[in-house]
Amino acid sequence: MALPRFFCPIPMSLGQTVDLPPAVANHAGRALRLREGTEIVLFNGMGGQFHAYLRFQQGVAQAELFHFEPRNHTLKGQITLVQALASGDKMDWIIEKATELGVHRLIPIQAERSVLNLEGTRLDKRQQRWQAVAQGASEQCGRNQLLRLESVQSLNQCLQSLSAEKVEQTSATRMASNDLHADTAQATTANTIQSYLCDPDSTTPLREHLLSLEKPQEIRLFIGPEGGWSEKESALMQKHAALSVCFGDRVLRTETAGIALASATAALLDWF
Repeated sequence: MALPRFFCPIPMSLGQTVDLPPAVANHAGRALRLREGTEIVLFNGMGGQFHAYLRFQQGVAQAELFHFEPRNHTLKGQITLVQALASGDKMDWIIEKATELGVHRLIPIQAERSVLNLEGTRLDKRQQRWQAVAQGASEQCGRNQLLRLESVQSLNQCLQSLSAEKVEQTSATRMASNDLHADTAQATTANTIQSYLCDPDSTTPLREHLLSLEKPQEIRLFIGPEGGWSEKESALMQKHAALSVCFGDRVLRTETAGIALASATAALLDWF
């Protein structure tokens, strides 16, 4: 039987006895009715997990940390899911399943055709809810590093940020070897980071292109909203080197596409 797992966002070190945050204490003591001395598992998202004994000291729930496991249960490579906002509770489902599958990062996009439009207090509340969904999914699936959930942004903001990351990685690659020329460093970075635009009208199968890559380190998947990406958005992504690919003969819903492509990517690249 799996041990109860809790996300505990506090500093922890082996041999300590720490007070559990109120939310964790309430879940363990009241919701699950765990007793004194029960073995539990805690992780703070910084890597690894602690085994601990649950203690109650003058009404305060505590954890006596007695064993540390350095395992993170992450994929061998990184998958970034650039997901256009989906309507209703679909984003909750996407974030939950992306966490379980080992997606490294999820970037929510306010696309031109997104049915869901968020701003102000409503956006803040939804962002907090999504973070809680990711934390809960991590507790359930055994993942010890949280999904990197970024703030809602425009497609242009996202592409500019991702392009800046590539430039930084090119510079880092160049500095790693004094003999590596600038053009070689740029080509190396381009080969290790690949972006794909999910497009049912594309003639390039995802599988075919993935298997042609040589040791990629990060795959970026761009998934449109219910109404699809606009022509302007598609052109912008392709301008930023996102290759248009298809996945089977059927048109997938937005809440299905990202999860399906992330699963296939991890399987085909043997990242599980």
